[in-house]
Amino acid sequence: MARALVDGGVVHVEPSLRHGESLKAAATGVDVVILAVPDTAIAEVAAEIAARPDTVVAHLSGATALNALLPHPRRASLHPLVPLSEPVAGARSLTGAWMALSGDPVIEQVAEALKARVVRVEESDRAAYHAAAVIASNHLIALLGQVERIAEPLGIPLEAFFDLAAAALESARRIGPARALPGPVSRGDWQTVAAHIQAIAPDERSAYVEMARHCARLARREWPPELG
Repeated sequence: MARALVDGGVVHVEPSLRHGESLKAAATGVDVVILAVPDTAIAEVAAEIAARPDTVVAHLSGATALNALLPHPRRASLHPLVPLSEPVAGARSLTGAWMALSGDPVIEQVAEALKARVVRVEESDRAAYHAAAVIASNHLIALLGQVERIAEPLGIPLEAFFDLAAAALESARRIGPARALPGPVSRGDWQTVAAHIQAIAPDERSAYVEMARHCARLARREWPPELG
């Protein structure tokens, strides 16, 4: 985040403060303090920082409510919709990314410095919003893990499926999920679906059936009860 903000032309970004130095964070002249800590640590770290009426304290969590930042009078959150790994690549991915904002309007200036595309999330909607973000990222990765488990015993590497996955995502981006849905469920080919269920390992079947049922919902097809 610090690298991205410097690249975005922010006048000054203070180096990261470690545990025990938090009281210094809201020194005179600091506009925004960003807490880049695990969700479970936000309240503890926020409480360590001396509250000032002219400093906004913000976190980067998608699900955590702003009251975790009490007693600070000016509170905000900025949740980037990008996976962050290491500093250089992370800074690049933050620039121009979608970000969900809440709280004090000053956080919009931070997003603007990052050239972000912005959505505003109400406090009451934070959990549902974050669930959508987890499905878009974590669950997608988990599905690729299932692809790997099913394909590996056949001698087929996961790499063989990445272009297919990327093309499906691009199609969904271009024309929407419902129109982009390919495969046997979209055609009502339940015989092929049944063959899939029988062909894969028993401990993979429930996940396959659940996702196939979601495909049927998207395709507006009635799921055959005999398939489970």
